[in-house]
Amino acid sequence: MISSDGTIYAYRWRHRDLQPILYPQHVALDQLLGIDRQKQALLDNTQCFVEGRPANHALLTGARGTGKSSLVKAMLGVFADRGLRLVEVHPHDLTDLPEIVAPLRGKRERFILYVDDFSVAANDPALTELKTALDGGVEEPPDNVLIYATSNRRHLIPELRRENDEYHWIDGELHPGESTEEKISLSERFGLWLSFQPFDQERYLELVRLHLRILGYPQWTEETEKSALRWALERASRSGRVASQFARHWAGRCAKAAL
Repeated sequence: MISSDGTIYAYRWRHRDLQPILYPQHVALDQLLGIDRQKQALLDNTQCFVEGRPANHALLTGARGTGKSSLVKAMLGVFADRGLRLVEVHPHDLTDLPEIVAPLRGKRERFILYVDDFSVAANDPALTELKTALDGGVEEPPDNVLIYATSNRRHLIPELRRENDEYHWIDGELHPGESTEEKISLSERFGLWLSFQPFDQERYLELVRLHLRILGYPQWTEETEKSALRWALERASRSGRVASQFARHWAGRCAKAAL
């Protein structure tokens, strides 16, 4: 996505450098089904951000393949012409957050640092940098930078069996241990917290039909439906990602049969 005047809308942080992404993935909001509440909440938050009003860092958690990453990417298509820019940051590169943020401070554009599939160990140094970026340290955080993170883990850090032993009772109330408190304290630093649930069969089939239409194969038969359900069963998942993969498989098969 490059404008006629050569404007770059998306970047990735690699090798301690901001590298332009010349062909960012285009995700249309109307192709994201079954997440209307999450969609509206992130739209509202992002609109506040690009208009210079107070907005929150966002954490999108839940089942895999349900549209978390796609929803973040879709924000660029909606707000790019209003100054929004997307910076992809690998979770392991969060230790570089001060270096990433420094050149962005004071620019006219509004930057979302996009951290996909985020999960860290309790002793990961990236944890400290992220907490500082979310809450602010001695240095005032820039008002033109937000963090949008996605994770399959609700509290971002792996849940370990031994942590159950840390729970204890105080005056008849159950209190979590130190490890669990650490996890909760990190996730609570995100002001906007959106949860994504697994899709049921009806929603999965709706997504399959959508992706087939996008690929130019709108015809829907009993055979198509049975094959789509079998495809999901073999993968033990009815996610949007699985729906898209089946649609590509089916469209490719139909195209071959037409030759």
